[in-house]
Amino acid sequence: MAEDVVLSAPLFVGLDEESALALVANMTPMEAVRGDVLFHEGEPGDRLYIVRDGKIKLGRRSSDGRENLLAVLGPGEMFGELSMFDPGPRTATATVVADAVLLELDHDELVRWLADKPDVARHLLQALARRLRRTNEALADLVFSDVPGRVAKALLDLSTRFGEQVDEGVRVAHDLTQEELAQLVGASRETVNKALADFAARGWVRREGRAVVLLDVDRLERRAR
Repeated sequence: MAEDVVLSAPLFVGLDEESALALVANMTPMEAVRGDVLFHEGEPGDRLYIVRDGKIKLGRRSSDGRENLLAVLGPGEMFGELSMFDPGPRTATATVVADAVLLELDHDELVRWLADKPDVARHLLQALARRLRRTNEALADLVFSDVPGRVAKALLDLSTRFGEQVDEGVRVAHDLTQEELAQLVGASRETVNKALADFAARGWVRREGRAVVLLDVDRLERRAR
């Protein structure tokens, strides 16, 4: 099962199973616990990572210490690949949100692999393009959407990757603190908590610590528009 999760990453799309497994064999497995920093913004980047288990957050910090979360990634997702095409400093800090098992591949190994399998580069570029599109959408949301709308959209996005169907709706174990959820939305913790409290009062969600149950997805989708 874990192998299937790894092979769903963009790095392996289009590869035959034998080639994909050969590449996995060249990757280094590692374990990390919540709070571990895999790399810091500004550090040189020389490897990419694939999440097998757990969750990773990518964030940036301003000069005055404020933090903004760019993404929360889970099993089957990949990060750090930008440095493979533009070997400059890391553009974000990667921190473990939920205890994780990762596979890492260094730059030289990937370059050798791409020389033999050029189609892999196309799939990696497609993955980068999807991430850029999400970034553009997030920027547009900051300009055009109010905080409750962004909160609703964030919950729906998290549910597509971490949601589990339960009797009452969709349970989303996001593993984020209130502060981290606010950083993901791009608003203050107080404003985000107010939006969540309003959603709960309307019967749209139920909060459960570092998880939330989406009770009325249709209403949330309309609020996210």
